[in-house]
Amino acid sequence: MLLQVLAVGDIVGEGGQDILARRLGELRREHGIHFTVVNGENASGVGITPRQSRGILEAGADVITLGNHTWNRLQIGDFLDREPRILRPANYAGRVPGRGLGVYEGPGGVRIAVLNLMGRLELDSNLDSPFKTADSLLRSARYDIAVVDFHAEATSEKGAMAWYLDGRVQAVWGTHTHVPTADGQVLPKGTGFVTDLGMTGPSRSVLGIRPEHSVNRFLGGLPRRYEEAEGNCKLNACRFTIDTEKKRCVEVRRVDIQE
Repeated sequence: MLLQVLAVGDIVGEGGQDILARRLGELRREHGIHFTVVNGENASGVGITPRQSRGILEAGADVITLGNHTWNRLQIGDFLDREPRILRPANYAGRVPGRGLGVYEGPGGVRIAVLNLMGRLELDSNLDSPFKTADSLLRSARYDIAVVDFHAEATSEKGAMAWYLDGRVQAVWGTHTHVPTADGQVLPKGTGFVTDLGMTGPSRSVLGIRPEHSVNRFLGGLPRRYEEAEGNCKLNACRFTIDTEKKRCVEVRRVDIQE
């Protein structure tokens, strides 16, 4: 069968949660989506709470992935242990709550592995190698199809991960930088890849926050708490079409919504 996997870019603040709740069901129906992965690590601006996690799942996400702001809302710790549908980066060093790999049942009983990894370049050096972590987890898991959310700063690290996993997983997408890229492609051995999904939140903003706050930072102003921008929102996402028999991605297509 052709499995349609939807990957949704980082949810930012209340605006991002709102457009997801209102428009995700419509997007799933329009594109015949079977399985949806949403990056939720910025639902609180920085971090995510259990209440926000439940809201994203109720909106239609099958799995929530996180990133470098996982621990900004410490109340998420126990929730990560209790709720198998939310993942944090698998390569966090040391003993931390939760898991970075989950295997979920899709249509026709297909086993879909979702792997959440985080890059080290210019992001967080206190991490295990995401490449070695991917090797270890993929060897030990039992699955039919595997997809990867690679939460990373550097486009080069994201591209390297996709080529490293080409043929071993069916999709790799980047998150974190909040700017959608136009390089959706299928690599030679059948892995679908896009460097960054983008974000789901306020359109007239700098990465979801008030532009003046970002300008202030680059002009050397006093540090201040970032606030979510106001106004219309967008939903950035990509659809990966995967042939479950051949275990290859056959199409990567952007399916953004702009309000």
